[in-house]
Amino acid sequence: MLRINDTLVIADWELSENFSRSSGPGGQNVNKVETAVELRFEAERSPHLGPAVKARLKRIAGRRWTSEGAIVIHAEETRSQARNREMARERLAEMIREALVAPKRRVATKPTWGSTKRRLAAKAVRGEVKAMRGKVDGEE
Repeated sequence: MLRINDTLVIADWELSENFSRSSGPGGQNVNKVETAVELRFEAERSPHLGPAVKARLKRIAGRRWTSEGAIVIHAEETRSQARNREMARERLAEMIREALVAPKRRVATKPTWGSTKRRLAAKAVRGEVKAMRGKVDGEE
């Protein structure tokens, strides 16, 4: 069971973990102990998330979203399997928390009178500069 916030809890059947040997330094520990964690969350089939949340989650997950609609998170930063497992679960929870927040709708506003004046004045100055770039006549 993974607690996201006060109201949302992800069930164990939606999560699956695979353990493998981690890469990088670590001596004999690397060759013997399976410390790397691959956490898989079946997001598309989850009854706890609404369609809007799933759409935002898909955008946030990016390459970690599979074609079957699952999110796969790899964690192999530490030499401890328990710590890597905790980190993977925390990353997933953070991703879901981010997806739960609906973005604010942008309210279109009219530009102010002063900003319009400044913009047109700047355009006029720039036009004058460009107009002066022509060839110079040979008359003196």
